[in-house]
Amino acid sequence: MPEPMAVIIPLLNPNEPEAQVAAILVAEGQAVSKGDILCTLETTKSAADVAAEGAGFVVGLRFSQGETARAGEILCYLADSPGWKPPDSPSQAPFASQPQASGNIPAGMRISQKALALAQEQGLDLSLLPSSTFVTESLVRSALEKSRQAGKPGFADFALPKDSFDPTAIIVYGGGGHGKSLIDLLRALGTYRIVGIIDDGLDPESQPKIMGVSVLGGAAALPGLYQQGVRLAVNAVGGIGNVAVRIQVFERLAEAGFACPAVVHPSAVVEPSATLSAGVQVFPLAYVGSEARLGYGAIINTGAIVSHDCVVGDYANLSPGAILAGEVQVGSAALIGMAATVNLRTSIGKGARVGNGATVKGDVPEGGVVRAGSTWPT
Repeated sequence: MPEPMAVIIPLLNPNEPEAQVAAILVAEGQAVSKGDILCTLETTKSAADVAAEGAGFVVGLRFSQGETARAGEILCYLADSPGWKPPDSPSQAPFASQPQASGNIPAGMRISQKALALAQEQGLDLSLLPSSTFVTESLVRSALEKSRQAGKPGFADFALPKDSFDPTAIIVYGGGGHGKSLIDLLRALGTYRIVGIIDDGLDPESQPKIMGVSVLGGAAALPGLYQQGVRLAVNAVGGIGNVAVRIQVFERLAEAGFACPAVVHPSAVVEPSATLSAGVQVFPLAYVGSEARLGYGAIINTGAIVSHDCVVGDYANLSPGAILAGEVQVGSAALIGMAATVNLRTSIGKGARVGNGATVKGDVPEGGVVRAGSTWPT
């Protein structure tokens, strides 16, 4: 019988370890397939779906809609039988309590209670364990085995298990100008470790690095990165000329098991009541107003303004300096050009394009085009 798979509550926002369970989409004992959505989580800044990483039966479901879950807690297990019984333990995060568990835990280390107990029992030097990934019991056992083989205590020169997960590791998919901007944004945040750049059009041998970040190859490199414990990505394909290309990258990442967190530059202002979906990118000096809602993968570029109560659809792109007045509706995959202005309560249709410097005073239909520098309607 395969080992049941624990489904862990992910960290959506490094500044918010807790998230509200906005929706539970499965029931105890339900059969699910790989990729099925199990629940939706929301923080004050973002929202994300939690998908099944494999097929199985939902067992030991520990949360209900409206409850608060902490990153690292177990949502449920995926077992090969609905009759499998989960461990008799509370829904408790598998992270050791850093201040209380032990004064000897190195700063920044994330370690399970079982791993900590085993390491302390065997006298393993915790400072030699990696701080860049979550330390599990199996990882500690691997370290102890290497220690015995080396004949000295605390020897920790070992390979990470393939199923380990580093919640800070992230890749940048796209090595062009948008990718460079995202590299600087991620560096400014200081919460992620950029593993490398994926770009189907770059040859790592002829161009090994961009802005000091290694070029790893094309989409064929994704499975290997996943096995190494990388689970996060930012989509650096802007899709200005063809938004379908950007959407395809999101689909490719999802199929490979990668999640796209919302990323917000420290100089941007996002009001606490605004809602950001996964994959959203908010660049320097941008503003997102009260109760605004940004859809999956939306781009709010440098200096753009999204005023109160605006709704920006999935994959929509606001170019630098674009301004939306209050209660504007922007359809999915729409493009608002640089320094364009959109008047109060105006609707921009799905897939519409508003040119640079245009002024929009009335609704733009789905797929409509407003020429650069013009006033709409003409």
